[in-house]
Amino acid sequence: MDRENGVTRFVCGRWSKWVVLVVWLLLTMMVAGPLAGKLTSAENNDYSQWLPGKAEATRVLDLQKRFQTGDDVPSVVVYERTSGITPADRAKAEADARALAGAEGVVGKVAGPIASSDGKALQTVVPIKMGKDGTSKIVKRVDGVKKITGTGGAGMSVHLAGMGTYLADTTDAYSGLNSTQLLFTVLVVVVILLFAYRSPVLWILPFLCAMLALTGSQGFIYLLAKHAGLTVNAQDTGFLLVLVFGAGTDYALLLLSRYREELRRHEDRHTAMAVALRRAAPPIVASAATVSVALLCLQFAQMNNTAGLGPVLAIGIAVGLVISLTLMPALLVIFGRWIFWPRKPKVGSSEVTSARLWARAGTRIARRPRAIWIGTAVVLGFLSFGIFQMHATGLASQDAFLDKPQSVVGQEVIARHFAAGQNGQPVVVIGNAGAAPQLRQALSGDQGIVSVTDPVQKDGLVYLEGTLRAQPDTQAAFDTVSRLRTSVHGVSGADAKVGGQTALTKDTNSAYHHDTWLLIPLVLVAVMVILTLLLRALVAPLLLIGTVVLSYLAALGISSVLFHDVFGFKATDTSFPLLVFVFLVSLGVDYNIFLMTRVREDAQRLGTRRAALSGLTATGGVITSAGLVLAGTFAVLTTVPVISFIEIGAAVSIGILLDTFVVRSVLVTALTLDMGRFVWLPGRLAKREDVPVADAGDIGEMDLEPAPGG
Repeated sequence: MDRENGVTRFVCGRWSKWVVLVVWLLLTMMVAGPLAGKLTSAENNDYSQWLPGKAEATRVLDLQKRFQTGDDVPSVVVYERTSGITPADRAKAEADARALAGAEGVVGKVAGPIASSDGKALQTVVPIKMGKDGTSKIVKRVDGVKKITGTGGAGMSVHLAGMGTYLADTTDAYSGLNSTQLLFTVLVVVVILLFAYRSPVLWILPFLCAMLALTGSQGFIYLLAKHAGLTVNAQDTGFLLVLVFGAGTDYALLLLSRYREELRRHEDRHTAMAVALRRAAPPIVASAATVSVALLCLQFAQMNNTAGLGPVLAIGIAVGLVISLTLMPALLVIFGRWIFWPRKPKVGSSEVTSARLWARAGTRIARRPRAIWIGTAVVLGFLSFGIFQMHATGLASQDAFLDKPQSVVGQEVIARHFAAGQNGQPVVVIGNAGAAPQLRQALSGDQGIVSVTDPVQKDGLVYLEGTLRAQPDTQAAFDTVSRLRTSVHGVSGADAKVGGQTALTKDTNSAYHHDTWLLIPLVLVAVMVILTLLLRALVAPLLLIGTVVLSYLAALGISSVLFHDVFGFKATDTSFPLLVFVFLVSLGVDYNIFLMTRVREDAQRLGTRRAALSGLTATGGVITSAGLVLAGTFAVLTTVPVISFIEIGAAVSIGILLDTFVVRSVLVTALTLDMGRFVWLPGRLAKREDVPVADAGDIGEMDLEPAPGG
């Protein structure tokens, strides 16, 4: 114990362990707990928080507030009678319009009812406020509209459509995600730990630490959001729960595995934990640093919601790390060996069955490592070809849900009876008032515009709306926006900008494509730097990053085929490639870090090739358990009936399973066996003599005891 540093002695000391426990309980129960409950009140779900911050359409959205009573989105009420609208139907629609004008959350002028050219439908456009409350109140406000209009009867049906209704359907689909996630995560952790450790009580400690990490991170994020300007929204809190539970449990499992290993070597559990903590802390810290740095790179994104996601999740990872390295070891030492009951590790006992299984797997890989890594890489490369089935062009509103909610049904009714652009989502042009005639001419002269409203002037600006000829989320509509921007930007002295929902969608897609091409190389460079510092080599980090990228491409390929050919999804969200990359690369590198830090530790006494087998044997069980927990945690996203969440959850889960069972256990191990000491170039370990490949497998089920002081 004298050789351990002060922090280690304090965390698992005979008396100080109780101090650690009491401090964390007081912090979480008296400070973090109450603050965590306030996090939703600090969320900023303003519509602009989900948009590209500097895009032209976002600036138009800000300028629109000068002409409107608030930041609003349209909800469209559509009345349909297939035999033709009657005077009574029109009277009802007019009465509804008057009632809606005074409804809660309705701002500006209620437009309509407007009759369709075929005489079979009416529509009324209801502007709904989207301020700081944003999506947190949109469901209630749309429900208020529905309560006023009803659903029809006696041959006439009433439907809701428009962006406001779409946002309400999306928010409603997310409801219950946190509670579902908690329940699912508990089940996953319990089942996997029961299977891995055969203990009915051991699962309690990792779960408790994950819960406290979530509570602590939520409380800290609330303070920063309330007093330091940190922006957090509903999407952030959903991903926070997934990541903190998944990564926090992984860190706890790695420490738990190393502690159990040391209990077979040391009689005193405090000494065993001190050694375990000193040897497990570097890879756990490196893992957390990798994920955090990758997430912080998101701050350079153009999309506001992507940029805000990084700091929030990085805080969650940091809190999870601190709890895993302080509270978790204190709890394990407090409970003692009996927490592993009925399979309590005893001094001098043999390795568990799972380790022997991984030892045999490593021996088989050692027989033909080059053939195995080449074959594995070829298979992963083949799976990557499925990426050509991926259409990350964005999901149209009618394709965004697993089922068919009210906004989609209402949009279909509008499409049957009205011109494509008559759906409450016009193109908006705002410029200097002196150029109003020229701007109106540019707008009305475009072939993609059906009609133009009269100019409205205020504060030296002019506001115009144009009705699109095409559906608002089609390529034809996007092309119209591009032409209009070219036209109005060319009007001298107008300083005009083109916005509206179609322009916002177009700019959002462009921003996601920009962010993908910018952030993927940035994340790779950041991860490379961390791996280089950790492993003190260049070749090994390059190999590890290459394997994870190959795994990412294979996961995209498998997912794309499943989405397109099996589930029949029309496309993938534009955010899909970037978010899946950040999660998979940062989390996938975790498992390589856990493996290769152990290989490096053992290589100093066994040589690299034998260390590759000892590292696989020692970490195989814990990494498998951690991978299953993390994959299961992300898999719960597939329970949300929103296609973008289903796609992200499925792809990340597939990628994590590939990393766990193929990349880390087979590909990386085979590469290390084939290259031997040269994986550590240009570090000092590369100069250490190594055994030939043929002799690496003779170590079998070796004694994994590290060298003294190692």
